Amino acid sequence: MEQTRVRLERDGDIAVIVIDNPPINAGSAAVREGLMAAIATVDSDDSLQAAVLIGAGTTFIAGSDLREFGQPLAEPQLPAVIKAIEDCGKPVVAALHGAALGGGFELALGCDARVAAPGTVVGLPEVTLGIIPGAGGTQRLPRIVGIPRAIAMICSGERVGSAAALAAGLIDAEVRGELRTAAVTHARHLAGRKNRLRDHAVPAADARTIADASAAALKAGRRRPQVQAAIDAIVATATVDIEDGLADERAVFQRLRLGREAYALRHQFFAERDSARHPSLDAARPRDIRRIAVIGAGTMGSGIAIAALDAGYEVLLLEQEAAALERGASRIHEHYDGRVNSGKVQAAVAAACEARLSTSLDWPRIAEAELVIEAVFEEMGAKQQVFQRIDALARPGAVLASNTSYLDLDAIAAATSRPQDVIGLHFFSPAHVMKLMEVVRGKASSADALATGLAIGRRLKKLPVLTGNAFGFVGNRLYAAYRRQCEFMIEEGAAPQQVDAALEAFGFAMGPFAVADLSGLDIAWRMRKAQAESHKSERDPAARYVQIADRLCEAGRLGRKTGAGYYRYPEGASRPQVDPAVAELIAKARSDKGITPRELGSEEIQRRVMLTLVNEAALLLAEGVAERATDVDVVLVNGYGFPRWEGGPVFWARERGAEALRADLDEWALLSGPGFVRGDVRHLLEVKA
Repeated sequence: MEQTRVRLERDGDIAVIVIDNPPINAGSAAVREGLMAAIATVDSDDSLQAAVLIGAGTTFIAGSDLREFGQPLAEPQLPAVIKAIEDCGKPVVAALHGAALGGGFELALGCDARVAAPGTVVGLPEVTLGIIPGAGGTQRLPRIVGIPRAIAMICSGERVGSAAALAAGLIDAEVRGELRTAAVTHARHLAGRKNRLRDHAVPAADARTIADASAAALKAGRRRPQVQAAIDAIVATATVDIEDGLADERAVFQRLRLGREAYALRHQFFAERDSARHPSLDAARPRDIRRIAVIGAGTMGSGIAIAALDAGYEVLLLEQEAAALERGASRIHEHYDGRVNSGKVQAAVAAACEARLSTSLDWPRIAEAELVIEAVFEEMGAKQQVFQRIDALARPGAVLASNTSYLDLDAIAAATSRPQDVIGLHFFSPAHVMKLMEVVRGKASSADALATGLAIGRRLKKLPVLTGNAFGFVGNRLYAAYRRQCEFMIEEGAAPQQVDAALEAFGFAMGPFAVADLSGLDIAWRMRKAQAESHKSERDPAARYVQIADRLCEAGRLGRKTGAGYYRYPEGASRPQVDPAVAELIAKARSDKGITPRELGSEEIQRRVMLTLVNEAALLLAEGVAERATDVDVVLVNGYGFPRWEGGPVFWARERGAEALRADLDEWALLSGPGFVRGDVRHLLEVKA
């Protein structure tokens, strides 16, 4: 046994098996080997009556070591460890704290009892990684909660807190005192009695309830293959002997973990983990933030305020006009009221959040806040005026953040006397829902201000991605290139609905033209005009430019809010409708340029979009706007509806390989025409440790 990973201690006649594999006690090969040796000792030592399995540090086992999943798994594998626990003649109690997730929770389910400290979370999130539980999770969990509830838990990757886990029978006790002491007492009480979940019957459930749970899980899980596989394994527990069920489950797990989708999802997992690591800021200490002032009570400002309230901050919401402030306050109240009425938040929790909110027209109150977030109209003059006022009123040392989505942060910071305190905090709408947040580094932004922005993002339960200051930063710069390429394709002969359908079939949540209608065509129109004005001297006059979107805006077709954009939105209709007038407008735009339309298939549409994103990612990396290549994948998956199971354009590029990618880019460059700038994709293909 590796003493650095698992050690066996004694508390009288109870063995205490301690897993010590920091930082999260991942269930690595060394841990599994250590557990096997410890269980063998417990089983053979007549002086021991029972055992406790506990994690050192801050957690039990927060999951398996995912680095092992893309290669042959070393022996002993987890099912063998759980079998040893079940076959041991003495009871084993799992003492849970922090997190018991994935293989960690499967290990706990293999024990004879489970006790947990308050605040512990348990769950089986394997489906979110393209696989199913592979060490008995689909077979043992239904024996506690029944088939319908097991389907809901496993297919969503739900994490269950200790109080709910106790109510559901997932744990036997929630321990208020010292966990180890309580677990030893529980183990001593069980001495001589085994209680294996494998011996429990699966609670009966009617076919309709199971079918409804399966249908709901498939819909929520976008009908991904691992969701169906998990359902099949869970449903089988009602009729299949557990040994056969365990064998079938393991075979599916082994097949899925080596599949493309699982590789892509693991890539995204590690990309998200790495996006939080910033060696250049390691020495910087985040500033202490207790109160946040949000300037602007519109949809974005209200959403930011909700996110901050949910995170436990005191929030001051400021506006210039009483009516706007009242609308913002009402929006926040309606949000919490809706959460309570739907049963998603307890009334006391919602009341506590609202109690931390204050609203005001009195701008000098900005001095109360350690962080000021500006969320006003996306226009440079308006933002500079606001920052001049903030500069005059904010306390020394306050972090001043702009929620700008594409404007020059340095120009905004120049309106203040303290540009070192200015950063960008680009939230994505709706701000209290979307996980992505870009933390923008200006040329004068101090390390501790940036570290504060990242810390705030993590406390808000966001994925904060550090970016450089450039038009559109990472996300909107990528999306602008994506949208532009899609406009090229409708100019060449594709219909908007055809492009949307091809990209939704690829896995995007919505196609680009449906998204444009939803957000409003005037937003991108305004951005294009601002960019054209600010980059007038740099723009190649021969560069390809598609006027279709501009013509739609000029015709008053601004999207859903006007009842017409790329599609029609008749009153009472549940879905957008194809509009012949748009086809006529596009045909006229082609004719004006002398373009003869041609057929574009779904494969070409998808491939050109991916090449566009790969090329733009290479440019962002070369310019230092993106910190690391995989940040591009994090941004697109978490902010722009890119299908998580496809990994991202950087994953796609690495999978495609340098030679095929070069050939694709040669062809694609010709289609993109004058003004095209080709990025050096070599840096995207380098996988750094």
